[in-house]
Formats: sequence, structure tokens, C-alpha cells
Amino acid sequence: MEKKGKYLVYNYPHPFELERGGVLPSLTIAYHTFGRLDSEKSNCIWVCHALTANSDVDDWWPNTVVDGGFLDPDKYFIVCANIIGSCYGSTGPLSVNPATGEPWYDNFPKLTIRDIVKAHILLADHLGLSSIFSLIGSSVGGFQALEWAIMQPYRFQSLVLIATDVYASPWAIAIDETQRMAIFADSTYGEKRPDAAQAGLAAARAIGLLTYRGQKGYDLTQQDSPSEDEREGVPEYHRACSYQRHQGDKLVKRFDAYSYVTILDSFDTHNVGRGRVCIPDALSKISCPVICVGITTDIIFPPEIIKKFAAMIPNATYSEISSQFGHDGFLVEYALLNSIINNFFSSVSSTN
Repeated sequence: MEKKGKYLVYNYPHPFELERGGVLPSLTIAYHTFGRLDSEKSNCIWVCHALTANSDVDDWWPNTVVDGGFLDPDKYFIVCANIIGSCYGSTGPLSVNPATGEPWYDNFPKLTIRDIVKAHILLADHLGLSSIFSLIGSSVGGFQALEWAIMQPYRFQSLVLIATDVYASPWAIAIDETQRMAIFADSTYGEKRPDAAQAGLAAARAIGLLTYRGQKGYDLTQQDSPSEDEREGVPEYHRACSYQRHQGDKLVKRFDAYSYVTILDSFDTHNVGRGRVCIPDALSKISCPVICVGITTDIIFPPEIIKKFAAMIPNATYSEISSQFGHDGFLVEYALLNSIINNFFSSVSSTN
């Protein structure tokens, strides 16, 4: 079986109309696949990635694309597409605007979560995946998975929603706006170069991390060393300070401010009830078995929110992970996730 992921690119050579009125002249979608599609085309798992991740699931979701993991490439054909608006190969702000011959930068059209899902649909149709065994999304990936399962409920045999919500809450939007404020406060934002607003982007990432880990996560991992305090008195630096700066610098090396703002903006459009009767009515359209997973210390998408919307989805169950790592628990607690999702997949397979 194919253990290593394949990086592929799909080019859609037609205008791609956007929900907020813009048009992309064409579309490029970068994606990874792992494993092989079986002869019945019945073993596909589609993963929707979160904010700054990429299509290489094995790169950012540790110990899941492994033997015995819920993304076992010996059992499943795994697909993950880089979302449009990002900077990992799909059409985004650093792509060239054919009308100008230059990158879009801050002139890139506004996207919504539904636009991102429409791009996924184009790729799934291109790959001939009329039936997908499971659609998995965590965080912003969960936004995409919810929308897609509502738009095309017939396409999925199961749905996995982790640390996510049915709409972008005022709290979540406020977090995004604070990050945008940090980026816009960098006077280089708007300059036509890919490294614009790097200081602002680093600060935005540091703000985001506070909400990803929360106090318990920081207090557990970023304590100053007692031995250093005793030897030197007041420390010259704090471990938590160096961690924030390190994480900001790490993102700057692999991401750009224009893509970050584009994705934050699309995040804020999320509401499965928008243009539909209401949120419960939209969720009622999801017909497959669903598991919704909350994390005890997640302050972005608290467990009580996930329990509430899980109760609105037909054939949905709720499971909870106890973790000290907040929202990032979906990345850290892979052993617990493997157990929960593998058991869910077994129950789905036994009823098919």
C-alpha cells in the first residue's frame, strides 16, 4: 500500500463564481492522497484541514496516518485538499491574477466557507468520488465538513466533527478580529510583496495560540525553571515569552499575512443556517451517522456548544476527550482520537 502521500494538483480552467460576488478566472487545487482507492470506490476518507494547515495530513496531524490510526493508509484512500485562499498550492492571494500579471495580495476576492466547499466538490467530482466513506473536519475543517454534509448529504456514509461549531460565534469572530488588528497595525500590510506584515502576522499567531492552548496548557508546559529562579534571582527571560515569539516566527517562515487574513475572513462567514430556514433545519439534512467530539478545556469551541448542536443532528453521538491542551487537544491527543474514531468507523461499517 502507499504509505507516503502523493502531492497532486487539479486545474479547473473555468471561472469560479464566489458567494460574495467575486470571480476567480480559474482555480488550482493542491491535494494529497494516501493509500489506494478500492475497486468499489468505497474506502475514501476526506479530511478538511484547519486554518494554517496544508493538504499533507501526515505533516500536521501526528500519528493518525499510520497503521491502526483512523487514517490508516492500508485500509483507506485518504484525500485532503489545500483550501482555496491558502498558500500551499491552491489558488490564493499569492497566486497570479491573470488580469494584472501580478499576485493578488490584498486584492484577492473575499471567500466564504461555502466557496471553499464548492472547490472541494469540484475536486471530488474530478476524482470520481460519488460516495465517500467518511468526511472528517476539526476546527475550521469542521466548518467545511458541516457545510458539505448539508449541501450533499447523499455523498457521505459518515461524518466526524471535532472541536468545531455550526456558526462562527461572536467570541470566535472577536478572536479573529484581534488577530487582524495586529496584522493591520503592521505598516507594511498592503505592500505588494509576499513578506509584507511579517511582524503583524507573528503577533497575530501569538494571540491565536493563547486561545488554542488556554491557561491550563500554558501553565503545564511553559513554567520557568525553579532552578534558574533560585540561581539567578529574577530571570532574564520567561519561557512563555520565548515560546510566543518562537511560534510567531515559525508561522512567518511558512505562511503569509494575506492568506491568513483571507482565511480569517472566510471563517467569520460560517453559519449553516444562513440563507436556510434555520440552523436545526439545516442540520436535519445530514442523513449519515455522525460523531461529534469535544475537548474538555477548549475555550474556542467549548464542549457544551458541541453537545448542543450534536443533539440537533439525526443519528449523531457525542464523545469527549479529557485534555489539558485546549483546542489543540485534537492535535495532541491522537491516541484518544484514534480509539474514538476507529470505534465509530467499526459501528458504521457494521450497519452498512
